[in-house]
Amino acid sequence: MQELDARLEAALAPFRAVVDRLITIPGVSQIVARVLVAEIGPDLSRFPTAGHLVSWAGLCPRLHESAGKRLSTRVRPDTPWLKTTLVQAAWAAVRKKRSYLQAQFLRLKSRRGPKKAIIAVAASMLTAVYHMLTRAVPYHDLGADHFERRDHAKLAQRLVRRLRDLGFTVALQPVA
Repeated sequence: MQELDARLEAALAPFRAVVDRLITIPGVSQIVARVLVAEIGPDLSRFPTAGHLVSWAGLCPRLHESAGKRLSTRVRPDTPWLKTTLVQAAWAAVRKKRSYLQAQFLRLKSRRGPKKAIIAVAASMLTAVYHMLTRAVPYHDLGADHFERRDHAKLAQRLVRRLRDLGFTVALQPVA
C-alpha cells in the first residue's frame, strides 16, 4: 500500500499546486482533489465555459419538455467517477456551518428535495473548480447570507407569500 501511495505521489508531483488549491473547497479532501485532477485535468482550455464542464460531467438537469409540460429533469449517466466523487464531496460540504454551499442546499432542499439539491451543490462545486483552475485563485466562500443579500424585494415577496400560505394577512410598510 505504501508503494502504491509513493507512486501516486510521484505521478501527482507536477500537479501539487492544483491539488493544494482544490483542497480549499469545503468537502474536498486529498482523494477528491486527486480524482478531480485525474478526471478533468489541470488544463481546462477545452471547456469554453463552466457550464460546458458541468454539462460534460453530467451534473446539469435535462430540459425535456413537450407542449409546455415538463417531462424529465434527470441528469445524464456520464462520467461515473467524477459525478460520484463530487456528490460525495457535496454531502460533506453541506455539513459546514454558515457556508454558501450549505445555504444553497437548504434553500433548494425545501423546494426540490435533497437529491436534486445535492446535485445542484455538486454542480456549484464544479463551477468553482473551473474558475479556480482557470484563474489560479483559491476558493472564496460567498457566505451563508448570499441569497438574502442578493435581492431584498424578492425575499420580502417570498416571505409574504409564505405567511399567506400559513393563513395570515400581511401588509408591508417601509421603515421610515
